[in-house]
Amino acid sequence: MQGKSSVASVLSMPFIWILGFIYFCIQSGVYAINFWLPSIIKNLGFSDALVIGWISAVPYLMAGVFMLLVGRSADLRNERRWHLVVPMLMGATGLIIAANFATVPIIAILGLTIATMGALTSLPMFWPLPTALLSASVAAGGLALINSIGQMAGFLSPYLVGWIKDQTGSTTLALYSLAALTIVGSLVALRVSRQSAGKVAATA
Repeated sequence: MQGKSSVASVLSMPFIWILGFIYFCIQSGVYAINFWLPSIIKNLGFSDALVIGWISAVPYLMAGVFMLLVGRSADLRNERRWHLVVPMLMGATGLIIAANFATVPIIAILGLTIATMGALTSLPMFWPLPTALLSASVAAGGLALINSIGQMAGFLSPYLVGWIKDQTGSTTLALYSLAALTIVGSLVALRVSRQSAGKVAATA
């Protein structure tokens, strides 16, 4: 009975669903980039598989370096709020750049690189937020629910991109849609983290 009560308690907490929505927004960008990046690069005019592979690797290499730098900055400053929100907005900005300059390969690839750096860096920057805010009694169930909501993006996000591409003949509108979703998620994250910035910083 206690287990059922605990599950019901987790499911009835709006705050956990809000955190899950933020994580879903982050994961939507990550999954879409992972799934569609080679295809988007191909649509920019590159046809050689080896060239596409090398170009596809650039955003991830840059993201790896950026992730380390942001993580170090967050630890040195003992701050998590802006180290989460800024990469999310950076990811959205990169998607908008890629969509706006779809006919200019160099700028489009730069946009995709910025989007990848922001999206992948947002992932580790997100988890201190729920970890610090959830009480011990609901932490396990709450984190599991948040993760489950986020993982739904693994199906929905690539499917959305594919559907929009089929309907419009390009990924431009899909990139705009993902950018809008990420911006909404970042604004929600800003509001949530503002209410508890001190607690998150102290426990991160």
